Amino acid sequence: MTVFKHIPKLNTEKDLIIPCYKGNMDHIQQYISIAKPDFDASFSSFQMLYGKTGNRIYLLGLGERKDSVKIDQAFQKLCFEAKKYWKKDIQILADSFSSEEIKKAAIGMELAAYQIGQFKSEPVTSEKLTVAFTCDKKNSEAIAEGKQIGETINRIKALVDAPANHKTPEFLGQWAKDSAADSNYKCTVLHQKELVAQKFEAVLAVGKGSVHPPVVIITEYLPKKGKTVDIGLVGKGITFDSGGLSIKPSQNLHYMKSDMGGAAVVLGVVEVAARLKLNINIVGVVASAENAVDATSYRPGDVINSYSGKTIEIIDTDAEGRLVMADALSFIIKKYQPKQLIDLATLTGSVVRTLGYAAAGMFTPNSKMAEQMSVVG
Repeated sequence: MTVFKHIPKLNTEKDLIIPCYKGNMDHIQQYISIAKPDFDASFSSFQMLYGKTGNRIYLLGLGERKDSVKIDQAFQKLCFEAKKYWKKDIQILADSFSSEEIKKAAIGMELAAYQIGQFKSEPVTSEKLTVAFTCDKKNSEAIAEGKQIGETINRIKALVDAPANHKTPEFLGQWAKDSAADSNYKCTVLHQKELVAQKFEAVLAVGKGSVHPPVVIITEYLPKKGKTVDIGLVGKGITFDSGGLSIKPSQNLHYMKSDMGGAAVVLGVVEVAARLKLNINIVGVVASAENAVDATSYRPGDVINSYSGKTIEIIDTDAEGRLVMADALSFIIKKYQPKQLIDLATLTGSVVRTLGYAAAGMFTPNSKMAEQMSVVG
């Protein structure tokens, strides 16, 4: 558990973190006894020195100013690697930080609290850590916002990491319902009978081979007056993807429990928007199914119907993502007509092979929207 707070000034006898940008390190001399530390502030690098009272002083490299958009990664790495040496609290010198930089630092420190092993026989526990930022009192809101964003990201990471025998489509639906109750937004889960009645036939076709029926999850956060939806989000929620009858190779097949990553992002975005009380109308739709192999599975060569009324010929049952997304996209457009529509999916490993882990693939015919999202990102 991580607790964040604001303090007016550093206690130089306690452990502290001093963030440094390249070419801007003059401020560190008053806190350390070494005249010229062997440290160039390269991004995400850090060096530990001892203070006069034996306290630890961490110089944290933030790289160049252009790297400020990802300083949460630097704080996350430092906290993850060094927190085992800290006592129950750590200070961060944040006097020169903007509110945005403080928020990102808080996000990074919170992300470092995430631990895998939630399903181990002996549950993993973490000790309480208090993180104190030296900054103006007015930045307390940025600290709180960073913590809330970090907490939601950790919840989503735990959801993606969960095994498929626990994380069924019904489980995702219940997760969304619990989140809506806690964060004050609306959630509706459509089950088998509703899906049949409303003709979500592509979703139903993908889920036919599984003992776990598919669901469609509709989340609505609508704080603004009127029915206009500013942003519509659609997420691919395949809780396990065997490939269906066009079965995948066994190598790395266990990673297919995370084929609902797009759905997790949609659920997380709506939750955090509600937690932060953003003044924006958002609707998220998740189409969730398990693409399994059974006597009732849909087959290559089949022709199925869909929510839009168009028929679809199946060539490869491992193309299940575009089927469930087709129904979800048709539904959100017909019912909500959002001003902007974004779909998120783990559709292909080719994006990772092409771009690595430094960027995500974005495809849109709307260059203005693409530019806006790139700037925000």
